[in-house]
Amino acid sequence: MSGLQARVVVDRARFRVDVALDAAAGETVAIMGPSGAGKSTLLDALAGLVPLNGGEVVVAGRTVERVAAPRVHMPPMQRGVVLLGQDPRLFPHLNARENVAFGPRAAGTPAAQARADADAWLDRVGLGGLGSRMPRELSGGEQQRVAIARALAASPRVVLLDEPLVALDPVTASEIRGTLREQLVGVTTVAVTHDAGDAVALAERLFVIEAGALVQSGPVRQVLAAPASAFVASVADMNRMPGVSAGGGWTDAAGRVLTSADAAPALADGVALAAVFRPRDVRIVDAPGANAWPAEVVRVEPTLAGVRVYTTAGVVDAAETGAAWSPGDTVWLHVDPSRVRFVPLG
Repeated sequence: MSGLQARVVVDRARFRVDVALDAAAGETVAIMGPSGAGKSTLLDALAGLVPLNGGEVVVAGRTVERVAAPRVHMPPMQRGVVLLGQDPRLFPHLNARENVAFGPRAAGTPAAQARADADAWLDRVGLGGLGSRMPRELSGGEQQRVAIARALAASPRVVLLDEPLVALDPVTASEIRGTLREQLVGVTTVAVTHDAGDAVALAERLFVIEAGALVQSGPVRQVLAAPASAFVASVADMNRMPGVSAGGGWTDAAGRVLTSADAAPALADGVALAAVFRPRDVRIVDAPGANAWPAEVVRVEPTLAGVRVYTTAGVVDAAETGAAWSPGDTVWLHVDPSRVRFVPLG
């Protein structure tokens, strides 16, 4: 057995985190969920920074924590797990080279070898020749690159990423994302992110956590294409309307009726389905008709391509920058049947 297998049970003030998670050797899996869902708690528990109330953690075939007898609790430094977060947490009194060399030296690697290896790692993350610089002399992106080098120089069995790109500007974040993609090849990785782009770029599978529980998992693109909750739909930039099959189409509790080009006429009535479609595939029309329904405008936000109209029954991307939609207006929304998909609920 290799990679990571875990069931993490941690009691928090508002709810219990209870998540089963696995990653094959060398695989990267992503974790997503709304703020406060328990994502960071999950990583802290895997790293040994938060004790389990139940379950166990197995790293590369070795049990590093187990609640049931015989109880096991290895300290963080002995787990073969490193945690890289939003703050690089570099040692301020050590230069970049010594920061990277710290882990190997602590593990017994001779100082000269550890420093030479540190320089090699700095070169791999694009910081060749900057080993003598102190953290205060580095930009935020450079500090995060040093943190990546320091994490990987310790030869971890598992790397945990807790949104390490969230505080960086878009250009720097893109560069660091590329560095992670290159350097994490063959390293078992669990990455928490709020960005669907990060999940697609870095991970093979996606686990979605809400209120401490796993609500959806699978290949990243499959999860995003068939959102099982409103949160996943928002991350995937999709409209998601729960309802049931009816007459070869779909209806919901409000009486809205939709059909789809790929709807299955033979599908039995009453099957729980969600209608899924993108905001760019919805139009605001002047009158009711097939695949159209009324909604109230909640807010209107400018976008690079026009405006995004948030309503009580879906989100619309519109190019009409001068349109006079205002909160409280009643509008009719229409979606092309060829753009609607129905995915199972639950």
